[in-house]
Amino acid sequence: MDGTATQGNGRDAILAAVASVSGFAAELTGVVAGASPAGSDDPCTRDGHDPFRRFADECLDGLELIARLEAATAAVKVRLVAGHAGAVAALENPDAGQRRVAGQQMAVVAEVACVLTIGERAAGALLGAAHALTSSLPAALDALQAGSVSWQNAQVIVDETTGLDPVATARLEAHFLGLDDTPDAPVAGSVVAGGMAGELAPARLRRKVRSWRERHHPESIEIRHARGVAQRRMEYAPDRDGMGWISLWLPAHQANAAWNRTRALARALQGPDEPRTLAQLMADIGAAALLGAGSGVAPGAAPGAGAAGGPAEVPAPGAQVLVTVPVFSLLGLTDEPAVLDGHGPVPASMARQLVADGAASFFRVLVDPRDGAPLEIGRRNYRIPAATRRWLRLRDGKCPFPGCSNASLDNEADHLLAWYRGGTTGIRNLGQLCPKHHRMKHASGWEPTPASKDRPPGWISPSGRTYSSESQDWEPPHLPRGLLGGRVLHGEERSEGQLPAGMPAGWSYLEHVLVESLS
Repeated sequence: MDGTATQGNGRDAILAAVASVSGFAAELTGVVAGASPAGSDDPCTRDGHDPFRRFADECLDGLELIARLEAATAAVKVRLVAGHAGAVAALENPDAGQRRVAGQQMAVVAEVACVLTIGERAAGALLGAAHALTSSLPAALDALQAGSVSWQNAQVIVDETTGLDPVATARLEAHFLGLDDTPDAPVAGSVVAGGMAGELAPARLRRKVRSWRERHHPESIEIRHARGVAQRRMEYAPDRDGMGWISLWLPAHQANAAWNRTRALARALQGPDEPRTLAQLMADIGAAALLGAGSGVAPGAAPGAGAAGGPAEVPAPGAQVLVTVPVFSLLGLTDEPAVLDGHGPVPASMARQLVADGAASFFRVLVDPRDGAPLEIGRRNYRIPAATRRWLRLRDGKCPFPGCSNASLDNEADHLLAWYRGGTTGIRNLGQLCPKHHRMKHASGWEPTPASKDRPPGWISPSGRTYSSESQDWEPPHLPRGLLGGRVLHGEERSEGQLPAGMPAGWSYLEHVLVESLS
Protein backbone atom coordinates (compact mmCIF):
# COMPACT_ATOMS: atom_id res chain seq x y z
CA MET A 1 0.00 0.00 0.00
CA ASP A 2 1.53 3.26 -1.11
CA GLY A 3 1.27 6.12 1.36
CA THR A 4 0.69 8.51 -1.54
CA ALA A 5 -2.25 6.52 -2.90
CA THR A 6 -4.88 8.96 -1.66
CA GLN A 7 -4.39 12.11 0.33
CA GLY A 8 -5.52 11.53 3.93
CA ASN A 9 -6.20 7.82 3.28
CA GLY A 10 -2.65 6.52 2.87
CA ARG A 11 -0.46 4.47 5.16
CA ASP A 12 0.20 7.23 7.72
CA ALA A 13 -3.50 8.02 8.21
CA ILE A 14 -4.35 4.35 8.63
CA LEU A 15 -1.49 3.81 11.09
CA ALA A 16 -2.71 6.76 13.17
CA ALA A 17 -6.19 5.24 13.27
CA VAL A 18 -4.75 1.84 14.30
CA ALA A 19 -2.75 3.54 17.04
CA SER A 20 -5.98 5.01 18.42
CA VAL A 21 -7.48 1.52 18.56
CA SER A 22 -4.35 0.16 20.27
CA GLY A 23 -4.50 2.89 22.91
CA PHE A 24 -8.12 2.14 23.79
CA ALA A 25 -7.40 -1.61 23.86
CA ALA A 26 -4.50 -1.08 26.28
CA GLU A 27 -6.63 1.16 28.50
CA LEU A 28 -9.43 -1.43 28.46
CA THR A 29 -6.99 -4.13 29.53
CA GLY A 30 -5.96 -1.99 32.51
CA VAL A 31 -9.58 -1.39 33.55
CA VAL A 32 -10.44 -5.10 33.37
CA ALA A 33 -7.32 -5.85 35.41
CA GLY A 34 -8.59 -3.52 38.15
CA ALA A 35 -6.92 -0.17 37.39
CA SER A 36 -8.90 3.08 37.14
CA PRO A 37 -9.27 4.45 33.59
CA ALA A 38 -6.87 7.16 32.51
CA GLY A 39 -7.85 10.56 33.88
CA SER A 40 -10.60 9.12 36.11
CA ASP A 41 -11.32 11.05 39.31
CA ASP A 42 -14.50 9.16 40.19
CA PRO A 43 -14.22 8.26 43.89
CA CYS A 44 -16.26 5.10 43.28
CA THR A 45 -13.49 3.63 41.09
CA ARG A 46 -10.88 4.26 43.79
CA ASP A 47 -12.90 2.91 46.68
CA GLY A 48 -11.77 -0.62 47.41
CA HIS A 49 -13.87 -1.13 50.56
CA ASP A 50 -16.73 -2.75 48.64
CA PRO A 51 -15.41 -5.16 45.98
CA PHE A 52 -18.83 -5.57 44.33
CA ARG A 53 -19.30 -1.79 44.05
CA ARG A 54 -15.79 -1.46 42.62
CA PHE A 55 -16.33 -4.28 40.13
CA ALA A 56 -19.69 -2.84 39.05
CA ASP A 57 -18.03 0.53 38.37
CA GLU A 58 -15.15 -1.13 36.50
CA CYS A 59 -17.66 -2.89 34.25
CA LEU A 60 -19.27 0.46 33.43
CA ASP A 61 -15.84 1.97 32.74
CA GLY A 62 -15.09 -0.99 30.49
CA LEU A 63 -18.33 -0.52 28.56
CA GLU A 64 -17.50 3.15 28.05
CA LEU A 65 -14.09 2.21 26.68
CA ILE A 66 -15.60 -0.51 24.46
CA ALA A 67 -17.86 2.12 22.89
CA ARG A 68 -14.83 4.31 22.12
CA LEU A 69 -12.88 1.30 20.89
CA GLU A 70 -15.70 0.35 18.51
CA ALA A 71 -15.79 3.92 17.16
CA ALA A 72 -12.01 3.96 16.61
CA THR A 73 -12.22 0.55 14.90
CA ALA A 74 -14.92 1.92 12.60
CA ALA A 75 -12.58 4.80 11.70
CA VAL A 76 -9.88 2.28 10.74
CA LYS A 77 -12.41 0.46 8.54
CA VAL A 78 -13.41 3.74 6.89
CA ARG A 79 -9.80 4.64 6.11
CA LEU A 80 -9.02 1.15 4.81
CA VAL A 81 -12.09 1.13 2.56
CA ALA A 82 -11.40 4.64 1.26
CA GLY A 83 -7.70 3.80 0.80
CA HIS A 84 -8.52 0.68 -1.22
CA ALA A 85 -11.02 2.52 -3.41
CA GLY A 86 -8.61 5.39 -3.98
CA ALA A 87 -5.70 3.10 -4.83
CA VAL A 88 -7.79 1.09 -7.33
CA ALA A 89 -8.99 4.32 -8.94
CA ALA A 90 -5.38 5.53 -9.23
CA LEU A 91 -4.44 2.31 -11.05
CA GLU A 92 -7.20 2.79 -13.62
CA ASN A 93 -6.44 4.27 -17.03
CA PRO A 94 -7.61 7.93 -16.92
CA ASP A 95 -8.80 7.60 -20.53
CA ALA A 96 -11.02 4.59 -19.78
CA GLY A 97 -14.57 4.87 -21.01
CA GLN A 98 -17.62 5.36 -18.83
CA ARG A 99 -18.59 1.70 -19.10
CA ARG A 100 -15.15 0.60 -17.92
CA VAL A 101 -15.25 3.02 -14.96
CA ALA A 102 -18.70 1.81 -13.91
CA GLY A 103 -17.53 -1.80 -14.13
CA GLN A 104 -14.50 -1.04 -11.97
CA GLN A 105 -16.70 0.60 -9.33
CA MET A 106 -18.93 -2.48 -9.26
CA ALA A 107 -15.82 -4.65 -8.87
CA VAL A 108 -14.64 -2.61 -5.87
CA VAL A 109 -18.06 -2.92 -4.20
CA ALA A 110 -18.12 -6.67 -4.84
CA GLU A 111 -14.64 -7.25 -3.41
CA VAL A 112 -15.29 -5.19 -0.27
CA ALA A 113 -18.52 -7.15 0.22
CA CYS A 114 -16.68 -10.48 -0.09
CA VAL A 115 -13.86 -9.47 2.28
CA LEU A 116 -16.29 -8.27 4.98
CA THR A 117 -18.85 -11.03 4.31
CA ILE A 118 -21.68 -8.52 3.81
CA GLY A 119 -24.13 -7.83 1.00
CA GLU A 120 -23.18 -5.61 -1.91
CA ARG A 121 -25.79 -3.04 -0.94
CA ALA A 122 -24.21 -2.74 2.53
CA ALA A 123 -20.75 -2.60 0.95
CA GLY A 124 -21.87 0.17 -1.39
CA ALA A 125 -23.27 2.16 1.53
CA LEU A 126 -19.99 1.70 3.43
CA LEU A 127 -17.98 2.93 0.44
CA GLY A 128 -20.26 5.95 0.12
CA ALA A 129 -19.95 6.79 3.82
CA ALA A 130 -16.16 6.33 3.68
CA HIS A 131 -15.91 8.69 0.71
CA ALA A 132 -18.06 11.33 2.44
CA LEU A 133 -16.10 11.14 5.71
CA THR A 134 -12.67 11.29 4.08
CA SER A 135 -13.53 13.98 1.53
CA SER A 136 -16.10 16.37 3.04
CA LEU A 137 -16.47 15.48 6.74
CA PRO A 138 -12.91 15.40 8.12
CA ALA A 139 -13.86 16.61 11.61
CA ALA A 140 -16.48 13.87 11.95
CA LEU A 141 -13.89 11.27 10.94
CA ASP A 142 -11.39 12.67 13.46
CA ALA A 143 -14.05 12.52 16.20
CA LEU A 144 -14.86 8.93 15.21
CA GLN A 145 -11.18 8.01 15.36
CA ALA A 146 -10.88 9.69 18.77
CA GLY A 147 -13.74 7.55 20.03
CA SER A 148 -15.90 10.54 20.91
CA VAL A 149 -18.57 9.90 18.26
CA SER A 150 -20.08 6.47 17.55
CA TRP A 151 -20.20 4.92 14.09
CA GLN A 152 -24.01 5.12 14.13
CA ASN A 153 -23.89 8.87 14.86
CA ALA A 154 -21.23 9.42 12.21
CA GLN A 155 -23.59 7.71 9.74
CA VAL A 156 -26.37 10.11 10.77
CA ILE A 157 -24.15 13.08 9.89
CA VAL A 158 -23.24 11.45 6.56
CA ASP A 159 -26.89 10.78 5.72
CA GLU A 160 -28.15 14.24 6.63
CA THR A 161 -25.42 16.09 4.72
CA THR A 162 -26.19 14.21 1.50
CA GLY A 163 -27.26 16.72 -1.11
CA LEU A 164 -25.95 19.76 0.77
CA ASP A 165 -23.35 22.07 -0.75
CA PRO A 166 -19.85 22.17 0.85
CA VAL A 167 -20.60 25.30 2.91
CA ALA A 168 -23.82 23.91 4.39
CA THR A 169 -22.12 20.56 5.02
CA ALA A 170 -19.29 22.23 6.94
CA ARG A 171 -21.76 24.28 9.01
CA LEU A 172 -23.80 21.21 9.97
CA GLU A 173 -20.68 19.24 10.85
CA ALA A 174 -19.27 22.05 13.00
CA HIS A 175 -22.57 22.62 14.80
CA PHE A 176 -23.12 19.02 15.88
CA LEU A 177 -19.49 18.34 16.75
CA GLY A 178 -19.44 21.42 19.00
CA LEU A 179 -16.91 23.28 16.86
CA ASP A 180 -18.95 26.42 16.21
CA ASP A 181 -19.90 29.25 18.58
CA THR A 182 -22.87 27.45 20.17
CA PRO A 183 -23.18 27.51 24.00
CA ASP A 184 -22.20 23.82 24.14
CA ALA A 185 -19.02 24.30 22.11
CA PRO A 186 -15.90 22.81 23.75
CA VAL A 187 -12.52 24.48 24.05
CA ALA A 188 -11.30 25.62 20.64
CA GLY A 189 -9.41 22.93 18.75
CA SER A 190 -10.90 20.08 20.78
CA VAL A 191 -13.02 17.31 19.25
CA VAL A 192 -12.75 14.98 22.24
CA ALA A 193 -16.21 15.97 23.53
CA GLY A 194 -17.83 15.33 20.16
CA GLY A 195 -20.51 17.95 20.81
CA MET A 196 -24.11 16.80 20.52
CA ALA A 197 -22.99 14.01 18.18
CA GLY A 198 -21.07 12.48 21.09
CA GLU A 199 -23.89 12.81 23.61
CA LEU A 200 -27.14 11.80 21.92
CA ALA A 201 -28.45 8.36 21.01
CA PRO A 202 -28.56 7.83 17.21
CA ALA A 203 -32.36 8.17 16.88
CA ARG A 204 -32.37 11.40 18.91
CA LEU A 205 -29.38 12.80 17.02
CA ARG A 206 -31.00 12.05 13.65
CA ARG A 207 -34.12 13.94 14.66
CA LYS A 208 -32.14 16.94 15.90
CA VAL A 209 -29.83 17.00 12.87
CA ARG A 210 -32.79 16.75 10.51
CA SER A 211 -34.53 19.61 12.30
CA TRP A 212 -31.42 21.81 12.10
CA ARG A 213 -30.96 20.85 8.43
CA GLU A 214 -34.53 21.91 7.65
CA ARG A 215 -33.93 25.37 9.14
CA HIS A 216 -30.58 25.92 7.43
CA HIS A 217 -31.07 24.17 4.10
CA PRO A 218 -30.00 26.46 1.24
CA GLU A 219 -33.28 25.72 -0.55
CA SER A 220 -36.44 27.19 1.01
CA ILE A 221 -38.54 24.76 3.05
CA GLU A 222 -41.60 26.15 1.25
CA ILE A 223 -40.24 24.94 -2.10
CA ARG A 224 -39.25 21.55 -0.73
CA HIS A 225 -42.60 21.16 1.03
CA ALA A 226 -44.52 21.94 -2.17
CA ARG A 227 -42.49 19.27 -3.95
CA GLY A 228 -43.24 16.80 -1.17
CA VAL A 229 -46.98 17.57 -1.20
CA ALA A 230 -47.08 16.80 -4.92
CA GLN A 231 -45.61 13.36 -4.14
CA ARG A 232 -48.00 12.44 -1.28
CA ARG A 233 -49.15 8.84 -1.49
CA MET A 234 -50.27 5.65 0.23
CA GLU A 235 -48.11 2.53 0.03
CA TYR A 236 -48.77 -1.12 0.76
CA ALA A 237 -46.12 -3.76 1.55
CA PRO A 238 -46.89 -7.44 2.24
CA ASP A 239 -45.01 -8.92 5.21
CA ARG A 240 -44.46 -12.26 6.92
CA ASP A 241 -47.00 -14.33 8.88
CA GLY A 242 -49.98 -13.12 6.88
CA MET A 243 -49.41 -9.46 7.82
CA GLY A 244 -48.86 -6.30 5.82
CA TRP A 245 -47.95 -2.62 6.15
CA ILE A 246 -49.98 0.44 5.09
CA SER A 247 -48.08 3.75 4.97
CA LEU A 248 -49.29 7.28 4.25
CA TRP A 249 -46.93 10.07 3.21
CA LEU A 250 -48.77 13.27 4.15
CA PRO A 251 -48.10 16.91 5.06
CA ALA A 252 -46.57 16.90 8.53
CA HIS A 253 -49.44 18.60 10.36
CA GLN A 254 -51.96 16.08 9.02
CA ALA A 255 -49.77 13.07 9.79
CA ASN A 256 -48.96 14.41 13.25
CA ALA A 257 -52.61 15.14 14.05
CA ALA A 258 -53.72 11.71 12.82
CA TRP A 259 -51.11 9.97 14.98
CA ASN A 260 -51.93 12.01 18.08
CA ARG A 261 -55.69 11.59 17.66
CA THR A 262 -55.38 7.83 17.16
CA ARG A 263 -53.14 7.56 20.22
CA ALA A 264 -55.54 9.63 22.33
CA LEU A 265 -58.49 7.46 21.28
CA ALA A 266 -56.50 4.33 22.11
CA ARG A 267 -55.55 5.72 25.53
CA ALA A 268 -59.22 6.42 26.24
CA LEU A 269 -60.13 2.79 25.49
CA GLN A 270 -57.53 1.36 27.84
CA GLY A 271 -58.78 -0.04 31.13
CA PRO A 272 -58.89 -3.13 33.34
CA ASP A 273 -61.39 -4.83 31.00
CA GLU A 274 -59.47 -4.03 27.78
CA PRO A 275 -56.95 -6.80 26.95
CA ARG A 276 -55.46 -5.10 23.90
CA THR A 277 -52.17 -3.19 24.14
CA LEU A 278 -51.85 0.45 23.12
CA ALA A 279 -50.20 -0.56 19.84
CA GLN A 280 -52.98 -3.06 19.07
CA LEU A 281 -55.67 -0.48 19.87
CA MET A 282 -54.06 2.09 17.57
CA ALA A 283 -53.84 -0.46 14.74
CA ASP A 284 -57.50 -1.40 15.20
CA ILE A 285 -58.63 2.23 15.30
CA GLY A 286 -56.67 3.06 12.14
CA ALA A 287 -58.00 0.03 10.28
CA ALA A 288 -61.58 0.83 11.33
CA ALA A 289 -61.21 4.42 10.13
CA LEU A 290 -59.86 3.34 6.72
CA LEU A 291 -62.35 0.52 6.19
CA GLY A 292 -65.43 2.30 7.56
CA ALA A 293 -68.01 4.30 5.62
CA GLY A 294 -66.91 7.52 3.96
CA SER A 295 -63.82 8.28 1.95
CA GLY A 296 -62.83 11.56 3.53
CA VAL A 297 -62.94 13.27 0.11
CA ALA A 298 -65.34 16.15 -0.39
CA PRO A 299 -68.31 15.36 -2.70
CA GLY A 300 -67.49 16.02 -6.33
CA ALA A 301 -63.75 16.20 -5.71
CA ALA A 302 -61.36 13.85 -7.43
CA PRO A 303 -59.92 11.31 -4.98
CA GLY A 304 -56.77 12.72 -3.42
CA ALA A 305 -56.88 15.98 -5.36
CA GLY A 306 -57.97 19.47 -4.50
CA ALA A 307 -57.86 22.76 -6.33
CA ALA A 308 -54.97 23.09 -8.77
CA GLY A 309 -53.80 19.57 -7.98
CA GLY A 310 -53.31 20.28 -4.27
CA PRO A 311 -54.39 18.02 -1.40
CA ALA A 312 -58.07 17.28 -0.92
CA GLU A 313 -59.86 19.39 1.67
CA VAL A 314 -58.85 17.94 5.03
CA PRO A 315 -60.29 19.45 8.21
CA ALA A 316 -57.84 21.47 10.28
CA PRO A 317 -56.35 19.26 13.00
CA GLY A 318 -58.23 19.44 16.27
CA ALA A 319 -56.69 19.31 19.71
CA GLN A 320 -53.29 17.67 20.29
CA VAL A 321 -51.34 19.71 17.71
CA LEU A 322 -49.07 22.36 19.22
CA VAL A 323 -47.32 24.79 16.87
CA THR A 324 -44.65 27.33 17.78
CA VAL A 325 -44.30 30.02 15.14
CA PRO A 326 -42.23 33.22 15.24
CA VAL A 327 -44.47 36.28 15.20
CA PHE A 328 -42.89 37.83 12.10
CA SER A 329 -43.34 34.53 10.29
CA LEU A 330 -46.97 34.35 11.40
CA LEU A 331 -47.53 37.84 9.98
CA GLY A 332 -46.06 36.74 6.65
CA LEU A 333 -43.07 39.09 6.92
CA THR A 334 -40.51 36.24 6.93
CA ASP A 335 -40.57 32.60 5.81
CA GLU A 336 -38.84 31.27 8.92
CA PRO A 337 -40.10 27.72 9.62
CA ALA A 338 -42.50 27.03 12.47
CA VAL A 339 -42.05 24.03 14.79
CA LEU A 340 -44.69 21.30 15.01
CA ASP A 341 -44.60 19.47 18.34
CA GLY A 342 -43.61 15.85 17.75
CA HIS A 343 -42.28 16.53 14.25
CA GLY A 344 -39.92 19.50 13.93
CA PRO A 345 -39.68 22.40 11.45
CA VAL A 346 -42.61 22.91 9.05
CA PRO A 347 -43.25 25.67 6.47
CA ALA A 348 -44.51 28.97 7.82
CA SER A 349 -47.43 28.75 5.39
CA MET A 350 -48.60 25.59 7.16
CA ALA A 351 -48.59 27.35 10.54
CA ARG A 352 -50.46 30.35 9.08
CA GLN A 353 -53.04 27.95 7.65
CA LEU A 354 -53.55 26.33 11.06
CA VAL A 355 -54.18 29.74 12.61
CA ALA A 356 -56.47 30.89 9.79
CA ASP A 357 -58.49 27.65 9.99
CA GLY A 358 -58.97 28.15 13.71
CA ALA A 359 -57.21 24.97 14.85
CA ALA A 360 -58.43 24.64 18.42
CA SER A 361 -55.08 23.42 19.67
CA PHE A 362 -52.99 26.30 18.34
CA PHE A 363 -51.51 28.10 21.35
CA ARG A 364 -50.03 31.56 20.89
CA VAL A 365 -46.36 31.22 21.91
CA LEU A 366 -44.12 34.24 22.31
CA VAL A 367 -40.44 33.36 22.01
CA ASP A 368 -37.51 35.32 23.36
CA PRO A 369 -36.20 37.45 20.45
CA ARG A 370 -32.65 37.04 21.76
CA ASP A 371 -32.42 33.25 21.58
CA GLY A 372 -35.78 31.90 20.40
CA ALA A 373 -36.58 30.10 23.68
CA PRO A 374 -40.09 30.26 25.20
CA LEU A 375 -40.37 32.80 27.99
CA GLU A 376 -40.75 31.76 31.63
CA ILE A 377 -44.17 31.52 33.29
CA GLY A 378 -44.17 31.85 37.10
CA ARG A 379 -46.58 29.83 39.27
CA ARG A 380 -46.93 29.51 43.05
CA ASN A 381 -49.46 26.69 43.44
CA TYR A 382 -48.83 22.96 43.73
CA ARG A 383 -51.29 22.17 40.94
CA ILE A 384 -49.59 22.61 37.57
CA PRO A 385 -51.71 24.88 35.31
CA ALA A 386 -52.43 23.91 31.70
CA ALA A 387 -50.36 26.83 30.38
CA THR A 388 -47.30 25.63 32.33
CA ARG A 389 -47.79 22.11 31.02
CA ARG A 390 -47.71 23.53 27.50
CA TRP A 391 -44.46 25.36 28.35
CA LEU A 392 -42.99 22.00 29.40
CA ARG A 393 -43.97 20.52 26.04
CA LEU A 394 -42.24 23.41 24.30
CA ARG A 395 -39.11 23.25 26.44
CA ASP A 396 -38.59 19.49 26.55
CA GLY A 397 -40.30 18.23 23.40
CA LYS A 398 -40.22 14.67 24.80
CA CYS A 399 -39.35 12.75 27.96
CA PRO A 400 -36.15 14.44 29.27
CA PHE A 401 -34.45 11.19 30.28
CA PRO A 402 -31.32 10.67 28.10
CA GLY A 403 -32.10 8.66 24.97
CA CYS A 404 -35.86 8.44 25.59
CA SER A 405 -38.03 9.42 22.61
CA ASN A 406 -41.45 9.19 24.25
CA ALA A 407 -43.61 11.98 22.86
CA SER A 408 -44.68 14.81 25.14
CA LEU A 409 -48.40 14.02 24.88
CA ASP A 410 -47.88 10.75 26.79
CA ASN A 411 -45.74 12.24 29.53
CA GLU A 412 -46.53 13.35 33.08
CA ALA A 413 -45.57 16.75 34.51
CA ASP A 414 -43.67 16.19 37.74
CA HIS A 415 -41.90 18.25 40.41
CA LEU A 416 -38.15 17.60 40.29
CA LEU A 417 -37.76 18.56 43.94
CA ALA A 418 -40.88 17.28 45.68
CA TRP A 419 -43.40 19.88 46.83
CA TYR A 420 -43.32 18.61 50.42
CA ARG A 421 -39.52 19.05 50.42
CA GLY A 422 -39.76 22.72 49.43
CA GLY A 423 -40.00 22.37 45.67
CA THR A 424 -41.88 25.07 43.75
CA THR A 425 -44.28 24.80 40.82
CA GLY A 426 -42.12 26.81 38.44
CA ILE A 427 -40.70 25.83 35.08
CA ARG A 428 -37.24 25.36 36.63
CA ASN A 429 -38.53 22.67 39.00
CA LEU A 430 -40.68 20.74 36.54
CA GLY A 431 -40.07 17.96 34.06
CA GLN A 432 -42.39 15.90 31.88
CA LEU A 433 -41.28 12.30 32.34
CA CYS A 434 -42.77 9.39 30.47
CA PRO A 435 -44.61 6.89 32.73
CA LYS A 436 -41.65 4.49 32.72
CA HIS A 437 -39.03 7.03 33.81
CA HIS A 438 -41.50 8.70 36.19
CA ARG A 439 -41.80 5.38 38.04
CA MET A 440 -38.03 4.89 37.91
CA LYS A 441 -37.43 8.33 39.47
CA HIS A 442 -39.54 7.43 42.50
CA ALA A 443 -38.46 3.79 42.80
CA SER A 444 -34.70 3.90 42.22
CA GLY A 445 -31.59 5.91 42.92
CA TRP A 446 -31.80 8.05 39.75
CA GLU A 447 -32.10 11.73 40.65
CA PRO A 448 -32.82 14.73 38.37
CA THR A 449 -30.68 17.85 38.41
CA PRO A 450 -32.28 21.33 38.31
CA ALA A 451 -33.77 22.53 35.01
CA SER A 452 -33.86 26.04 33.54
CA LYS A 453 -36.37 27.99 31.49
CA ASP A 454 -34.99 26.57 28.23
CA ARG A 455 -33.18 23.39 29.30
CA PRO A 456 -34.67 20.19 30.76
CA PRO A 457 -33.16 18.53 33.84
CA GLY A 458 -30.08 16.31 33.71
CA TRP A 459 -29.74 13.07 35.67
CA ILE A 460 -27.44 11.49 38.27
CA SER A 461 -27.33 7.68 38.19
CA PRO A 462 -27.08 5.40 41.24
CA SER A 463 -23.36 4.96 40.44
CA GLY A 464 -22.83 8.73 40.71
CA ARG A 465 -22.38 9.45 37.00
CA THR A 466 -24.02 12.58 35.58
CA TYR A 467 -25.86 12.53 32.25
CA SER A 468 -27.15 15.56 30.36
CA SER A 469 -30.64 15.68 28.87
CA GLU A 470 -31.22 16.67 25.29
CA SER A 471 -32.28 20.31 24.97
CA GLN A 472 -34.13 22.08 22.19
CA ASP A 473 -32.01 23.73 19.52
CA TRP A 474 -33.47 27.23 19.97
CA GLU A 475 -32.32 29.92 17.56
CA PRO A 476 -33.01 33.66 17.44
CA PRO A 477 -36.05 34.45 15.25
CA HIS A 478 -35.46 35.96 11.81
CA LEU A 479 -36.26 39.66 11.49
CA PRO A 480 -37.82 41.01 8.28
CA ARG A 481 -35.15 42.52 6.09
CA GLY A 482 -35.09 46.30 6.47
CA LEU A 483 -38.07 46.38 8.86
CA LEU A 484 -36.21 47.64 11.91
CA GLY A 485 -33.22 49.04 10.12
CA GLY A 486 -30.90 48.06 12.94
CA ARG A 487 -32.48 50.59 15.30
CA VAL A 488 -33.44 49.84 18.91
CA LEU A 489 -37.13 48.99 19.20
CA HIS A 490 -39.14 51.94 20.50
CA GLY A 491 -39.86 51.46 24.19
CA GLU A 492 -37.37 48.57 24.51
CA GLU A 493 -35.70 50.06 27.57
CA ARG A 494 -38.93 50.46 29.57
CA SER A 495 -39.50 48.04 32.40
CA GLU A 496 -42.66 45.95 32.71
CA GLY A 497 -43.85 48.30 35.43
CA GLN A 498 -43.94 51.16 32.91
CA LEU A 499 -46.29 49.63 30.34
CA PRO A 500 -48.65 52.20 28.81
CA ALA A 501 -52.32 52.28 29.76
CA GLY A 502 -54.84 50.65 27.44
CA MET A 503 -52.69 47.61 26.69
CA PRO A 504 -54.91 44.57 25.87
CA ALA A 505 -55.49 42.17 28.78
CA GLY A 506 -53.05 39.28 28.86
CA TRP A 507 -50.48 40.89 26.57
CA SER A 508 -46.84 40.74 27.56
CA TYR A 509 -44.35 43.56 27.42
CA LEU A 510 -42.52 42.03 24.47
CA GLU A 511 -45.77 41.75 22.50
CA HIS A 512 -46.44 45.43 23.13
CA VAL A 513 -42.93 46.32 21.92
CA LEU A 514 -43.47 44.22 18.80
CA VAL A 515 -46.75 45.98 17.96
CA GLU A 516 -45.10 49.37 18.55
CA SER A 517 -42.32 48.47 16.10
CA LEU A 518 -44.85 47.51 13.41
CA SER A 519 -47.10 50.55 13.86
